[in-house]
Parts: sequence; C-alpha cells; structure tokens
Amino acid sequence: MQVLTGSEWRARAEAHAARVDDFVAPHLARRAEKVKHPVHDFLFTYYSQRPAQLRRWHPGFGVALEDAGDYAHLKGYAGDPVTVAPSFVESQLPLLRQLHTLLSATAGRAPQFGCFGLHEWAMVHRSADHGTRHDWPLRLGQEGTDAVVESHRIGCSHFDAFRFFTPSARPLNTLQPGRDDRPDFEQPGCLHAGMDLYKHAFRLSPMVSSDLVADCFELARDIRVLDMRAAPYDLADLGFEPVRIETAEGKAAYVEAQRGFAERGAPLRARLVAACERLLGVVPSPV
Repeated sequence: MQVLTGSEWRARAEAHAARVDDFVAPHLARRAEKVKHPVHDFLFTYYSQRPAQLRRWHPGFGVALEDAGDYAHLKGYAGDPVTVAPSFVESQLPLLRQLHTLLSATAGRAPQFGCFGLHEWAMVHRSADHGTRHDWPLRLGQEGTDAVVESHRIGCSHFDAFRFFTPSARPLNTLQPGRDDRPDFEQPGCLHAGMDLYKHAFRLSPMVSSDLVADCFELARDIRVLDMRAAPYDLADLGFEPVRIETAEGKAAYVEAQRGFAERGAPLRARLVAACERLLGVVPSPV
C-alpha cells in the first residue's frame, strides 16, 4: 500500500484539476450564459460524468491518503489513512467483468476504417419532417445529405451511434448491433468506441487513477472534433473546417485521422483491461 502525505496528494489533485480545467472552465462559462456548443458540450451532456466529478482527483486502488477528511465521505473510500476499500471493489465485480469482456473483445478485433463517419449522416437521413439532432444547418442541404447516405455502404458497429439512426436509415446499415451484444460488434477503429474509453474509465472511478481518466478524456475530446468535422452539419461559423467525406480526398483525410485515434486508443484500452484484471484479482474467487 502506497501512502501519500497531504502535501503530496494535494499537489497531484491540483495538477489534475488544472489539466482538465482547460476544457471544463469554458464549458461551465457557456453553461452559465446558456450557450450551447454542438462539439465541446458533448462530453458533458452525452456522458454522465459531471464537470465537478471530472475535476476530482482519485489515486486509484492501492494508494492511501493522509489528512484526507474530504475523501472519507466519498463513495468507495474507508479507513485512516483513507483509501479505496476492498469491499467496494467487491461490490463492483459485475461492472469489472462486463467492462473486461467488452474491452478485451474490442482490443482483439481488427480495426475497421471504412465507415467514413457516416453514422452522423444516417442520424439525419430524411429528417426534414422531424428535425435534426443539432440546431445547425446541413452543409449539403437535406436532399444532398440524403443522397450521400443512400450512395454509400453504411457499416456502423456501435450500438450507441446506431440507435440514433433515423427510421429510414436503420435498414441501410449492414450491421444490426444491439444493446446487449456490444462485445460481438465493437472494434477499435470506431470513433465512438474510442470516445467511450472515457466513459469506461470514469465508471471505474475511484478504483482507477484519475490520470487514466484524464488521458481517456483528452482522447475523447479530440475524437469528438473529428466526429463533428466529418458530420453533415455546417459548423464553419464555429471555426470547424469540414472533412468532406463525400469526396475521395475527404475520405482519405478521415481514414488517416481515424487510424491515428485507433493508435492512441490502443494503449489506453490496454491500461483499462489491465486495471480490470488487477481489480478482479483483489477479490478471492469462491472455492
């Protein structure tokens, strides 16, 4: 058991808060002014981790904190010096097993780079009658957007993207991922699988270090920018140059960026798998 003094862990906690505040602070300022941002707000509106929770530093299981009264009342902590309790890890066994299965299956699958971000286009296919998910104009208009969807092969493997497809687009997807069969479909080239590493990391809090959560958050932040640059919306007024995936040049640019994110995500996914295995080993198997 590693024990950190008050001055040691407070320095780490302050550094963590400063690191994520580069993104959190502008979001909070926009929220106070009731201004929405279709790109940068996503990590705080789609995912359940609140800004205050992201700013809170956790050392992870196996590290104890001296002079840490503020942590004594937090979920999962116990003792003096305070640390994540083995009993809490035991209570999280279903989550740990679920995530280990999903992350291991995803890591063991070959990445696919032929989707070209068409999931966002399928979410607004023939949407003239019921509106789009974001209050921004479509770059090619409704007819042009529909034509792109209908002239491409749609192969979305991620249920949490597929479930937002419009009714007319769902049958066009060559895959039919479901809520309960994610390990059978998710693959490491998928942008949403990369962004979800952040979700998996914060769901493991406080059992894993906030350094890992922040690493996954930064990856998700960068992926979201590509996700929306390649989307059908016209976000030029926000300073986002489109990746024109309806062209050969745009497809090539998208695939290059997608490969880079898959490479960045691989070691983070491996760290999460290792964390799950370590935590699963904390609780003795029943005889």
